[in-house]
Amino acid sequence: MDIGLSLSRNARRLPNKTAYIYKDKSYTYDQMNKEVNKLAHGLIGHGVKKGDKVAFMMENSDKFVMVYYAIMKIGAIAVPVNFRLTAREVAYIVNDCDAGTVLFDGKFAELIANAVAENKKVKLKISTDESASNGQFTINKILTDNETDPSIIVNEDDDAQILYTSGTTGNPKGALFDHHRILHVAFNTSIMMSITPSDNLLHVAPLFHSAQLNLFLISGTYLGCKQVIHQSFDPTKVLEDIEKHKISIFFAVPTMYNFLLQVPNKYDLSSVTRCGYGAAPMPIALLKQVMELFQMEQFYNMCGLTEAGPGGVMLTPEDHDDKIGAGGKAMLNTEARVVNESGEDVHPGQVGEFVLKGETIMKYYYNKPEETSKTLKDDWLYTGDLATIDEEGFITLVDRRKDMIISGGENVYSTEVEHVLYQHPDLLECAVIGLPDETWGEKVVAVVVPKEGKSIDEEQLKEFCRDYLAKYKIPVEFKFEKEIPRNASGKVLKYRLRESLTKETT
Repeated sequence: MDIGLSLSRNARRLPNKTAYIYKDKSYTYDQMNKEVNKLAHGLIGHGVKKGDKVAFMMENSDKFVMVYYAIMKIGAIAVPVNFRLTAREVAYIVNDCDAGTVLFDGKFAELIANAVAENKKVKLKISTDESASNGQFTINKILTDNETDPSIIVNEDDDAQILYTSGTTGNPKGALFDHHRILHVAFNTSIMMSITPSDNLLHVAPLFHSAQLNLFLISGTYLGCKQVIHQSFDPTKVLEDIEKHKISIFFAVPTMYNFLLQVPNKYDLSSVTRCGYGAAPMPIALLKQVMELFQMEQFYNMCGLTEAGPGGVMLTPEDHDDKIGAGGKAMLNTEARVVNESGEDVHPGQVGEFVLKGETIMKYYYNKPEETSKTLKDDWLYTGDLATIDEEGFITLVDRRKDMIISGGENVYSTEVEHVLYQHPDLLECAVIGLPDETWGEKVVAVVVPKEGKSIDEEQLKEFCRDYLAKYKIPVEFKFEKEIPRNASGKVLKYRLRESLTKETT
């Protein structure tokens, strides 16, 4: 059982069924499988072997699917790279993972050339279109005419992916997974969300991110679903294609849902029967508005992290009535706990660290044994997330350990303050951080973005918070910005906010 085999099986089982739609292109399972095989043989012919690391920096597209599944079929190890990174950041990842081959969209040809200029390990550089620099191949020069499956034997315990963490607190780390782990991510998602071959999926979040790739692209391909791929997130285009393609399952990060709400609602979204959200906290006020937009309540909170495949806890639709705002309970084939510094379970209501164990947890951080030993202890993944657990076993994440604010000896959880601020009708998005303070150690600061055409002042927001928060939790300062820095996964880069605002005050 391996990832590439699922595409081959569906090419035989469902040869004429529409598999992927990208812009004006449509592929059946048979057609996509043949394109993947042609590329797989091309990579083999240019010296890529089983176990080699293949990095690829690509936007969402049909070719992303071809490249990923070609890597899987030859038993190489896929290393998806965030396409918003700089040449320096890409150079770090390509060097760290020991990649010998790099594929990329033509628009990144110059960036890749600069990123690998000093890297002696990279022997093969392939542009997915006709834009290439000196020493780079184009994909058409790599493709063969061989449409048959490669004869390479790929086992379930063979390594499949190195997924780099989002880097919200510094340099990213590469989490290594084998086929078994990634397939279990897909299995768990499919079972818990009742995904079937009759479902139509829409991919708008970046496919290099573990959630969109492993939770949905791989599960959709395994089951034989029809999948629509968007190159980038355009809220109007999303709503149009939901109606046009009768999308039944939709996943997005909270920021994307927020932008969907800003589009005049004139679309038929009745085909959507299940929605997932994750990658960042979803304010309850925002979630209720999104439920109203889709006119249904079948929403799944998918609360996990890259190192878990992603995996973790899930809040199912039936639990949203009583537990809305919670992360949920452990997903299938997973155990979840909240522990103190001694590794003991905390009492209900107490804050501890969220830890996970199960079939989808990474093998280790590639080339980083010290970081691995700090994160994996007795088969438990220590996430660095602070959480509580209630009497019924529902886990609620309250903050990243590094994002918790200690002001005057009191713990302030930034997500709690953000949930309150998001209830303000004129606020589009916000982020709460702690900054150094001579008197209190840290002070609570909120960075806010008003909705277009709306005006909010600091005193209004402070007055609004007084009805919901203890005095020490209310931000003492509000910074008004046009946008909040996020990575491509939708996660707020709070360390960048801290760095920039600290510089302003020094």
